[in-house]
Amino acid sequence: MSKVSVLVVDDATFIRDLVKKGLRDHFPGVQIVEAINGRKAQQLLIRQSVDLILCDWEMPELSGLELLSWCREQDNLKTVPFIMVTSRGDKDNVIQAIQAGVSDFIGKPFSNEQLVTKVKKALSRAGKLQALMASAPPKMLSSGGFANDSLAALTGGQAQVIKPAVAATPEAVATRQEAPAAPAAPAASAKSAGQAPGGRGQGQLRLPGGTMNCVIKALSLKDAQLVVKRAELLPQVLESAVLDLEQGEGGEVARLNGYLHAVAALEPRPDSEWLLLTFKFVDRDPQKLDYLSRLIARGTTQKHFVPGA
Repeated sequence: MSKVSVLVVDDATFIRDLVKKGLRDHFPGVQIVEAINGRKAQQLLIRQSVDLILCDWEMPELSGLELLSWCREQDNLKTVPFIMVTSRGDKDNVIQAIQAGVSDFIGKPFSNEQLVTKVKKALSRAGKLQALMASAPPKMLSSGGFANDSLAALTGGQAQVIKPAVAATPEAVATRQEAPAAPAAPAASAKSAGQAPGGRGQGQLRLPGGTMNCVIKALSLKDAQLVVKRAELLPQVLESAVLDLEQGEGGEVARLNGYLHAVAALEPRPDSEWLLLTFKFVDRDPQKLDYLSRLIARGTTQKHFVPGA
């Protein structure tokens, strides 16, 4: 029986590795191929066939939307399920992808369960899920299902300066099912998470389980030091996230993708009310580095953060 093949396209190595691990843990019989951008994926698809494409939207050389449009022009790829992974949740982008022939969306950041659910749905529609389940080792099937390792896969994308997102329309919500921005958990509300001290250097950290307000304590081209108020939503090391920085007089938001490298107490006591997070950026595209350089030059951090201030 031929294996079910999934193509993972993303310019961030760390994210490709997380997605591959999640797919292999839940679909042991899957065959995974990967590409670092849309152009490499295009070259790969000319040489071999796949049963599902899981693709980032924002990539250098050839974007996910451009790759999707090209795929729908090829006779052998017209009906191949194409899942777009994106933080672009506004109506215009959703319509753009639908018109190009997208099969489904995964909004970022997303949980392991969301990833698996979307892949199962796409393969089921394509008539490939049964073949994939049949190829799983007997031990996996008899144990009552697939492994359940935690995965918070996030597709790396270019940092993009955008206007604050417009509220999702009923049409967009019906199409996407899950909105790209994770809903804020009650425990991480503005009141419980604490508003960041006034002025510059504020933002929001969007995790798979909810949203937390944060203060940018330090910023470099590789990572950011974030201060958040401790809440029921406790950030986890290696958990992927999106950091939204509110910058500029026009209320622009910079959307930066990464993962939590370290979580520590800000105050020297075990019941510290404030946490210090190290947020590592996952992509290294020129646009992102240029934007980060400008943020650093503006002095967008609060170097002397005082808890409770």
